[in-house]
Amino acid sequence: MGAMERVRHLAPGMIVSVVVASAASFLSEHYHAPVMLFALLLGMAVNFLSDEGKCRPGIEFTAREVLRVGVALLGLRITFGQIAALGWGPVVLVVGSVVITILVSMVAARVLGFPSIFGMLTGGATAICGASAALALSAALPNGPRKEQATLFTVIGVSALSTIAMIVYPMIVSAAQLDPVRAGMFLGGTIHDVAQVVGAAYGISPQTGDIATVVKLMRVAMLLPVILCAALITRSRGAADGGQRPPLLPWFGVGFIILAGVASTGWIPEGGLAFGNEASRWCLVIAISALGMKTQLKAVFAVGLRPVLLMLGETVFLAALILVALRYV
Repeated sequence: MGAMERVRHLAPGMIVSVVVASAASFLSEHYHAPVMLFALLLGMAVNFLSDEGKCRPGIEFTAREVLRVGVALLGLRITFGQIAALGWGPVVLVVGSVVITILVSMVAARVLGFPSIFGMLTGGATAICGASAALALSAALPNGPRKEQATLFTVIGVSALSTIAMIVYPMIVSAAQLDPVRAGMFLGGTIHDVAQVVGAAYGISPQTGDIATVVKLMRVAMLLPVILCAALITRSRGAADGGQRPPLLPWFGVGFIILAGVASTGWIPEGGLAFGNEASRWCLVIAISALGMKTQLKAVFAVGLRPVLLMLGETVFLAALILVALRYV
């Protein structure tokens, strides 16, 4: 298939994914709700487009490849200078909380009767950066019969919990009488999505907002080692199944490293970084729109109560862990 023929083959599905993503962004801006949630729900509303027809190949491509481009572009959010500016305390706090939360989530998933990979997916979304982490981990983890359903449920759950946390966690800050520095570390270390971190933290004070944003970006940086672990699991599954082993680190992980390194040099102007961050956001929203079109709403809500309890437990566990750790940082 030639290049132009391939473009014509994929264009209908990609165009409809962009249209759904644009509608989701419009609704998000006007109703101040998570754009990922709108993209999912709107995509599910037109899921008939992913059935046999002209749109299906483009939807499949968008849900897979455009997602990976968006994950690679997340590297532009991270600079080593931002991390170094806070010292070792927050670094240890972030690394420890992410690792512990994911491990506990994997164990809890097994206890509740789910595969440990589902716990890695939900735990990674909770501990790192919400919907973006769920999508990135889903792209790196091995394929399974319910992988897309688990991913969609995780995105919906983490988006809803992040919105609730944006409202509730500032109350916890006030009740615990945290100073601006520790308030920023708590909010940046616990709320799932970047937008909700910014909304909650800057509502307290500019200092709290600045610290929370940097701590949150440190959590985003943890996406890379977690993707590497997911890639190792995928490689081992491929070897065990007798299939072809995928690369140790997927190409979007390599792109993440390269872009994070370039962003750390300061060579990219602020306008370029802003453009890259916006491009990453759009890629992820477009991809989740396509992913929504590939599933049915009733399939997502048929998962039952146990996954809800798992994600709620992960969120409460992370908040409690950070509050305890702040006593020693």
